[in-house]
Order: sequence, then structure tokens, then C-alpha cells
Amino acid sequence: MAARRNIPVGLLFILCSLTFLIATNTHETTSTSEHPDKAVNLPEKSTETGGQTTEQPAVEERQWEPTEFQEETVNDAAAEKQDATPPETTTTSAGAHPKDDFQEELVIRPLQSGDVYASFQFRTLWETDFMKGNKVSHYRLFPKSLGQVISKFSVRELHISFTQGYWRTMQWGQPFMPSPPGAELWVWFQDSVTDVDGTWKELTNVLSGIFCASLNFIDSTNTVQPSASFKPLGIGNVTDHRFLRYATLPREIVCTENLTPWKKLLPCGSKAGLAVLMKSEKLFHSSFHSQAVHIRPVCQDSECTTTSWELRQTLNVVFDLHTSGQGKREWSLFKMFSRTLTEACPLASSSKIYIDITDNPQGEQFELTPATHLLSQAVVLGDRRTFSVYDLTEANTFGSMRSLNLKTRPKSGGYIHYQPSKDRVRPHLLEMLVQLPPNSVTEVTVQFERALLKWTEYTPDPNHGFYVGSSVISALVPSMVAMDTNNTKERPLFSSFFPCKEESSYFVRIYTEPLLVNLPTPDFSMPYNVICLTCTVVAVGYGSLYNLLTRSFQIEEPNPRLAKRIANVIRRLRGVPPLA
Repeated sequence: MAARRNIPVGLLFILCSLTFLIATNTHETTSTSEHPDKAVNLPEKSTETGGQTTEQPAVEERQWEPTEFQEETVNDAAAEKQDATPPETTTTSAGAHPKDDFQEELVIRPLQSGDVYASFQFRTLWETDFMKGNKVSHYRLFPKSLGQVISKFSVRELHISFTQGYWRTMQWGQPFMPSPPGAELWVWFQDSVTDVDGTWKELTNVLSGIFCASLNFIDSTNTVQPSASFKPLGIGNVTDHRFLRYATLPREIVCTENLTPWKKLLPCGSKAGLAVLMKSEKLFHSSFHSQAVHIRPVCQDSECTTTSWELRQTLNVVFDLHTSGQGKREWSLFKMFSRTLTEACPLASSSKIYIDITDNPQGEQFELTPATHLLSQAVVLGDRRTFSVYDLTEANTFGSMRSLNLKTRPKSGGYIHYQPSKDRVRPHLLEMLVQLPPNSVTEVTVQFERALLKWTEYTPDPNHGFYVGSSVISALVPSMVAMDTNNTKERPLFSSFFPCKEESSYFVRIYTEPLLVNLPTPDFSMPYNVICLTCTVVAVGYGSLYNLLTRSFQIEEPNPRLAKRIANVIRRLRGVPPLA
């Protein structure tokens, strides 16, 4: 009988660990036979088995890193085998460090119209080069679905946006990332693509599935090839516009089905970081909403010795604080997004919030809480802007409650309360607190649209118009004499209705004239004509048919005596002898 050799359990575990490290660890460049000390110096931990303590090495925790496959040789035979391998199948350099980088930013800018503009920026950098034919099998921060799209369709640049609403430049200024209403897609292909139109059609079908949009309706009828605009935004001055395709779908409706796959492209999804603020019902209940994805090659340094792929996801939204019943220039993260921030994305190297305080340099208009000592200046669209910066990677940013809710409070003046009406339920309400200078004229204008009412809602004299109630002006007017603040003192009734709290001013209330508005009025004679014509047709048509269906007919025998008498009367008139 052959003798059985007992191999210690700890030794078996070491051998298995070494095999796993050799097979899968992308950080090791040489075999373990060249460095036996790596197997011996593994960290160990003790476990109890059957009352005995056995020393077992612990598996070292390693973070999964994105890598390019660039196979390295350990002997001459492997080197010869690598020379015979096609250039597109490469493995990772064992000693390479992860080159992925992720940054997230949120810029909040109060607009002159009283609205609030929020712009999310998510940037992922990935050091790889698809243009040299390299195939990538491991992804860490860069989404695999988009990486496969770049590789399969030989894409040089890709720009896609989904927008709901129209950006009102006259009221809001210029946006950071402009986009048209609906869906927009424009792509630069590499010069290695032979059939650009076929690749473009297949690419639109794939993107339609990724973003749950109707991009599959893009065809030759709505695709153009610009020659002067839409230059590449990344590296490489490509001038051959044969590899450029542009298309729009103005009727594309943006909804939650488009936002959900967009958020899944982020390294942390919507579970951590700034993406937790993206609540669908709040984002789509806004005046403007636009989400976009931009992919382009960029340089890693000033000399552009190494290149990277940049994925920039942007989301721009404009909140109308008036329709939500809030005051002008008074907003908070919770009021806009119904959520607060508790942490930054753990995979982000930078996570910051920028609040535009260019129009509020000394805090004379509103107060920003919690306060921050970090300030930053940047040139945006030809204008130098000042921002308050909140770094989410610092623990003290969230305070003791581990929650960050940025908000502003107006110090004086800039207040407007607006309650929108509900159709046939309640009217509009507009309240403003203003300070008027002396000898001045203040004009308040309200835009409205005329609409048709139900015919039963018109007054007996609709052509006269409809009345809008008087506006109310309540003010404290400076007094020429000192006012008596003792309200219990006996005085004439006409002078004691409004209580006086200050000696230097008194309270007045002024009503304006009612406003007469002419609304579209239908031709009320037309219903009368229709009713008359309808009644006539019914009376003639239905009446005749009813008589035919209900009248009974009887056959009567003729009376010969009556006929003879009538005949004799006629014969006498004619001078003919009567019948016998």
C-alpha cells in the first residue's frame, strides 16, 4: 500500500493563494518563483480548529483597478509567443497604477429673474487608447457599456443630449452647456471607418437601447453632415467632415426612463455623492431640464505625451421658485431637491459645490448658510465670477449632524410670494415687498394668455369684458408730526381704526381701479342658428316619418246619391238636363 503524504493545510492555502495571485492579480509583473519571499511574507492570522491553533495567511485586500492588457514576458519562450500575438490582444502592465479619475461638481447660480440655475458636472478620466487597436477587458470607473461602444464603432468623439424645455437667454443669460429641445446626437468617427453611414445607423440603435430613447428613428432623412460647425472638442484637429454625423429629434420627450440609465453610468450611481440630489419628480418639475453625455480624447499633460478618454456627464436644471410658493432669492437644497447631502462619492478624487456670489460680494442681499471660508474665481463665458466653495471630501463640511443643506436668506428687500392659480379652483396671488424711493414711478407688469371659457361660464354681457379685482398697496408713510402710539387713549373714531406702532410713520392702505380684460368671445348667434336649423330638420323629417308610422288608413265605399247630386248641380250650371 502506497504511503499517503499529509500536506499541511496552511501550505495548501499558501499555494492556492499564490496561484490566484499569478492568474488574476494585474499588479504583479513577474512570477512568484523569482520572488519567493512574497509567498512567505504574506500577512497571517490564527484560527482555531478542533481546539488547536493553526496559523493561516490572510488574503490581502486589493481594490479592483481598471487596466489595459499589455502582456509581459517572463522568459524567452513567452516572448516569442507574444511576438506572434496580434497587437490588439494585450494585457495589463503588472506594475502599472490605476489611472482612472472621477470628479463631481455642482454649480448653483441665482438668476436675475428670481429662478435658480443648478448645473451638475461629473467627469471620468480613463487612460487608454482605443485608436491604436487596444482592447480593454477591465473597467473600474469608466462605464463598460460606453467603453464597448467606443471600441466597437471606432468613435473619436460622441455628444448626446436630452432636453425638456427651452433656455430663455434674455432672462437667464448663457448656460454652461447649451443644448436644443429634444434629443441631439453628433459623432466624430475615426478615419479607419469605411462605411460611415452604416456605422452611424448601427450606433444610433445601440445608443437607443442604452439611454431608453427613440434614437433608432434617426436615419438619412434627419441626418446631416456639417462642414463648418461642430468641430472636434478633443485633441486632434480633424478637418475631414466625411466622418462627422449630426441629427436631432425635436419631438423627443425626456422622462424618468432617460434619467435612470444616465445615473447608472456614474461610478457611485445615485447612492452617494451629488447624484443623491437627482430626484426625478423634482428635476422634471422645473422650467428647464437637460442631461447630456460627452466623450472625447484629452491630453494628460501640457505636452500631451499621454492621452485619456474623458466622459463628462452634465445635468442642467432651472427651478422656478415662484410657482413653488417660495420667496425670491430664498432657496435651499432641500426645497429644490427634497434631499440633503451626507457624503461625497467614495470613488471621487474631488467633490465640490460652487455657489455664485458675484452679485452678492459682501452679503448685502442674502446670507448663505452654512458659511464657508473657501472662495474661488473663474472666467465663465467671458465674465469673471466669484464662487463660495464647499469641499465635500472634508468631514467638517457636513458639521456634527452629518448633513449639508445649503440655503440662503434675504437680508432686506428682493421678497416675492406667488401662488399660482388652479383652473376653476382658486385665483392667482402675487405679493411683493419693495422699497420705493421718493418721487419715483414703479410699474408692475404681469404676462398672461387669453383662453376660451366654457360657454356656460360667460356672463350675460360677455362683450363688455371681465373684471380683475383691485390691487392692494399697504405702506408705512413718513409722518409730518409725531404720531400717538397710545392706542387706548380716547380719540375720534375715524382716526383710531389702524393701530400706530411708530411715532415717525403711519399706516395707509390704497386700492387701485379694477382691471377690465377683454377675453375671446365666441359668436353666440351661431348656437341659436344651429338650434333652429336642427329643430326644423327634426320637425320636418321626424314628424313626417312619425305620421307615416302611426296613422291608420281605411277604405270607404263611395255614396252614389251624393255623387248623383253633385253631378246634377254641375249639369244645371252648364245648362244640361239633370240625370233621372
